[in-house]
Amino acid sequence: MRTLLVLLLVLGSFTPMSLRPAEAATAVCVTSCDTLDPARAARESFPLPDKVINGRVVRLHASDPDGMAWASIDNGVAGDAVWLDRSWDGGATWEGLLGKASIPSAWTGTRTLMYNLTDPAHHRRGLVRACGDAQGVACTAWIYPDVCDAACDRTAPGAGDSQPVAPTTLFGRTIRLHFDGRGLAWAGIEAGGAGDEIWLDRSWDAGASWPDGSSLGRTSVAAGATTTHTTAFATRDPRGRLSGGAVRACGREAAHTQGSCTAWARPATTRAAGALDALMWSYDPYTAWWPSSWWNSAVAVTAAADAGGTDAALARTFDVNRAAFPAGARSSDAIEGHFVSRAIDDSAWWGLAWVAVYDRTHDPRYLTEATTIANYVHGFWDTGSCGGGVWWNRERTYKNAVTAGLYLRLTASLHNRVAGDTVWGQRARTAGDWFLNSGLINSSGLVNDGLTSSCANNGQTVWTYNQGLGIGGLLELWRATGVQSYLDAARRLADAAMARLTSGGVLVESCDTGTGSCDDNQKQFKGIFMRYFGDLATATGSATYRAFAQKQADALWAGDRDALNRIGQRWTGTTPNVTDWRTQASGLEAVLAAG
Repeated sequence: MRTLLVLLLVLGSFTPMSLRPAEAATAVCVTSCDTLDPARAARESFPLPDKVINGRVVRLHASDPDGMAWASIDNGVAGDAVWLDRSWDGGATWEGLLGKASIPSAWTGTRTLMYNLTDPAHHRRGLVRACGDAQGVACTAWIYPDVCDAACDRTAPGAGDSQPVAPTTLFGRTIRLHFDGRGLAWAGIEAGGAGDEIWLDRSWDAGASWPDGSSLGRTSVAAGATTTHTTAFATRDPRGRLSGGAVRACGREAAHTQGSCTAWARPATTRAAGALDALMWSYDPYTAWWPSSWWNSAVAVTAAADAGGTDAALARTFDVNRAAFPAGARSSDAIEGHFVSRAIDDSAWWGLAWVAVYDRTHDPRYLTEATTIANYVHGFWDTGSCGGGVWWNRERTYKNAVTAGLYLRLTASLHNRVAGDTVWGQRARTAGDWFLNSGLINSSGLVNDGLTSSCANNGQTVWTYNQGLGIGGLLELWRATGVQSYLDAARRLADAAMARLTSGGVLVESCDTGTGSCDDNQKQFKGIFMRYFGDLATATGSATYRAFAQKQADALWAGDRDALNRIGQRWTGTTPNVTDWRTQASGLEAVLAAG
């Protein structure tokens, strides 16, 4: 990826008194934490001219794959020092003396350790510079003020013009925010006069602050003109692993000091791209999950993979989280390695997640991991109780619909992907036959929560995700076997859901009706249903199913999405409503089902 480096400020042998160092730095972690040894850098580049201080050479080094930088000093004498400064507000203040190192006796040079250039966990971008003290203090320029996505900052607006928020007016002027078809933003002013100004603000924390993105592209209306616009700026920073950047258009009339700004907005080149960008805003690339829910993160991984999320984020999630974690670190249960725990359903969700990532990447390690998880889950298939079915937990206290549906979908998925398989296909067929005859499906064609100790339908809540897993499992089993009765059963579940789990044709969870609210688990249920319902719509080509899927996506995009593309729990936007990364992943799956 091309990185545009703009040199903002070259400092000489003194620092202006108007610029003061910030408080001492706290460690920043992205893919690695601050103070990584430069010997471990994935790449080394020299993005700026060296700074020479009394014959000593101060050099800035960067590694774009790591998103980190370090400094060195050469041709020096013992006692000469080198360090990094890092600023989170465009160079107004900075964390100084990062990694300060002095040349040892009998040496002529030294270097600092590596420091991160961005901080996605706190939604901020940094600038860094190398500084040295060799009988005088001087620094290189700051680096990395520009953002590059489909194009880099300060490019001409491209084709397409969407206006996601209402314009604002000021003394008869109209100020508009625009997005082009690439997702880059620009600001324009109309009905203005000479000297009127227009600019963009860019925020990485949903408009709470914009320390390194104020007055971007500021330009003035020329004499004799009534309109002008800024150049275009990016709202994602893939190099810096920052998603979900928000922008607003601001302007000032020449004769007055006050300005006016539009609301903040994020682009959506497509519905899926906008929803995915907002989901990834909540992802922590260092801990490599969506804090703080273990099985919900597995479902978010699935949604991100379905939507074409970045392979790097998916790979990092895999690499970091297949380790063991004590109770309380990822879940209330201990995670014992390979994504398994005493919660059998939680383990199976991760199995399905790695199947989805395998489908996206075709990297065999993900299919191998899904198989490892499935073998663990299979260990809890028990014919000694209810003739079969998978226990919900290691204590074997409950046989329920979620573990049954997960096991069915997972086993059938493995059969359809593992070359020459004879084991998983038979297990899937056994699981499908058991599911259809278990009593979990009631007389209305809906899947209740589980079975009683006497193996009867317990009549507990019909959750949409159980209905969806039944559809998805039977559909995948049909793919594995070609047996029409499995597809017919999946369609019966889908038809029952459309008739009985909707209001005004829009899917509802029992907890998001009236004045109720859904808990953190239930927030993702409808999206899981739509993932498998959409799979059925594609497999059958049913116009009815396609229309239903489209209605869900249209409803939530029009009624349950804000200008930052955040999607809530109630897809018609009724109150009380809640919005977080779980509801975002759920809404993303609904959007994908229509696509």
